Amino acid sequence: MTQDGEDIARDPEAFGAWLGRQLRRKGMSQSELATALDVTRAAVSAWITGRATPRIDKVQAIEEILDLAAGSSTTRDEVPESSGYVSWHHRLAHSDGGRELGNAAAFAFDSSLAITAREATQNSLDERHDEQRPVRMRFTLHEITGERLRRLQEAIRWDDLVPHVEAAGDSKQKVGRMLADGLHELRETGKLLLLRIDDYNANGLTGPEYDDGRFAAVVRRQLDSHKKGPAGGSFGLGKATIWGASRFGLVIVNSTLSDPHENLRERRMIGRIDLPWHELNGVQYAGPAWLGSSDPTRESAARSWWAGERTVEELYLTRGSSDPGTSFLIVGAHDPSGEAITLEEMHTVLVHGLATDFWASMIAGRGQAPMLEASVAALRDGQVVVAEERVDPYRYEPARARAVRAFLDRTTAPRLTKSDDVVELSVPLTVPPRKTETGAVPIEHRAVLLVTPAAEDDQKPNRLVGMRGTRMTVLDRPVTGTPLGSTRFQAVLLAGIATKAELPADEAAEAFLRAAEPPEHNDWKPTEDLTSTYARGATTRLKEFRKAILAMVRGAVKPAEPVEQEGAPSVLRDLTSLEPLPLPRTKGYPTVKSATGEVDEMGAWRIRVEIKLPEREDAWVLRPLLRFATRSGPKPEARWAELSAESNCEVSGDVLLCAARERSAVFTGVSDVASHPVAGRMAIAEVDLVQAKDTGR
Repeated sequence: MTQDGEDIARDPEAFGAWLGRQLRRKGMSQSELATALDVTRAAVSAWITGRATPRIDKVQAIEEILDLAAGSSTTRDEVPESSGYVSWHHRLAHSDGGRELGNAAAFAFDSSLAITAREATQNSLDERHDEQRPVRMRFTLHEITGERLRRLQEAIRWDDLVPHVEAAGDSKQKVGRMLADGLHELRETGKLLLLRIDDYNANGLTGPEYDDGRFAAVVRRQLDSHKKGPAGGSFGLGKATIWGASRFGLVIVNSTLSDPHENLRERRMIGRIDLPWHELNGVQYAGPAWLGSSDPTRESAARSWWAGERTVEELYLTRGSSDPGTSFLIVGAHDPSGEAITLEEMHTVLVHGLATDFWASMIAGRGQAPMLEASVAALRDGQVVVAEERVDPYRYEPARARAVRAFLDRTTAPRLTKSDDVVELSVPLTVPPRKTETGAVPIEHRAVLLVTPAAEDDQKPNRLVGMRGTRMTVLDRPVTGTPLGSTRFQAVLLAGIATKAELPADEAAEAFLRAAEPPEHNDWKPTEDLTSTYARGATTRLKEFRKAILAMVRGAVKPAEPVEQEGAPSVLRDLTSLEPLPLPRTKGYPTVKSATGEVDEMGAWRIRVEIKLPEREDAWVLRPLLRFATRSGPKPEARWAELSAESNCEVSGDVLLCAARERSAVFTGVSDVASHPVAGRMAIAEVDLVQAKDTGR
């Protein structure tokens, strides 16, 4: 046997996978190849599955029949993509006349660039490959024009797509209006913004083209998370935010696999565009389309392809290392919330979003590696606009980062006596049995509560954040009702496997709290998943857990009791007590007398509010709520970035303490732009008042 034949014989599986790809590229079946070679179909099948190898004369004949260069069977060379075998494949409309006028999964969240970063990073953390090393996330904004733009358009077959985008750009439909606006802006400005999201040390899009696996779950399916174990996501919705961040619903994917597919690992490529139903040249299309190689076994279907280095470079998808993971190129990127317009603003939104949601994932104990490292950069036509910034949790969350680091290093203290002390407390969570577990009994999990003094310049003290699993922030709420004189603080709750206790109860709590999270993963509350999965009483157990957390926080920051002097009159002891006294009932309730303000250059509402107070002997403890007025339905709420007292009141976190016996009070507030449901200039702001009485919800 010649050298070529020896190479094939030594690695029949690699040859078989290569031969299968070449047949698909050529659109030739195994039977057709067998006829051309004058062999049985069973022989060709054995070659492709790696159970046998062809003789050298048959190998040479295969290369001729498939129009391949001599020796390609040994080098495993792929046909260049420029040959035309990579193209867009559009799904035809449903035969029953059904129409989808957009991807509903993309509207399950309040759309914003920060949420796209959150969902993408959560998915990558769930796919961490080597547990001893961090997942590295890199977000790159790149605005391109001129020749760079044209080369990218050629690489993604843009001219083939444009007629479909135009046909789908129906101004009567929401998605259609977005498409039309995106095309108009591209033609008017000659600019295209790309957002590239890379993860390293993740599993990559492994698995077959159509059957169960990571690849099919991300590229072909909706509501399929394909996650096992203590994953952060469970709905399969998060990936839709990546496509939702494109004005055209267009994303190109390059993946390096942790487990080989077709005997290859690097540069597995595919593109997908999510369009609504449309009609073009008399043919109706369902909407979605894929960029890939033809699959002769499936009508209108496209398979992923193994791209050459030049193609990957033209698509701005060259990866920085051979570490497994995936790169998503969002073509025509924008901030769906409309808040961030410029490259600099988008860079800021991404950095702050990652710091807010994943600061705890970036903390490591002594001698350990963190779970996550993240950075953001911005370029324009290859030139740096904003230098790459690695997100530093100690910069953005100094007190909370100190708390988690103390827990990991086992340096927590029994009580708060110094400004850098961290108190560690244990909070019980009773996990009820699942409905399918006949005869099972509840199990008790011990969550970890960390409390530490807030920094003097902390604009939002007295808050509690909660997390599980990969330590992504889930719960974030103020803690009210603390005794007068309490230490300003930050509190962090670690639940489930985030406690690192490695007990069976931790896994049970992880699954329980995961079921208690809505699709946004921003709270623990009764959900349909929780009540349908767990035995009766699950909602009560969750409420008990939340109440216990808040009670322990208040106890940890309560000022030390004064030493009681022997013989001190009881009336004096009552006057010096710092415990809050029950407020007597009174007629009337505080109301907003006037609210005036304007939207500043950053898009934030700056509001001055005058409150009318019914006179009484005790202070009023109120929480002002900022709402955005809408024509119908509920008024969405936004957060305060800053509250300041002007007269007859004090501010503690997001709570107003209005002085006793006063008939009015005035405060000013600045809204948190990141929490706006719509741009500030597009809405009317309203302020409501509620009594700051915690219910443990």
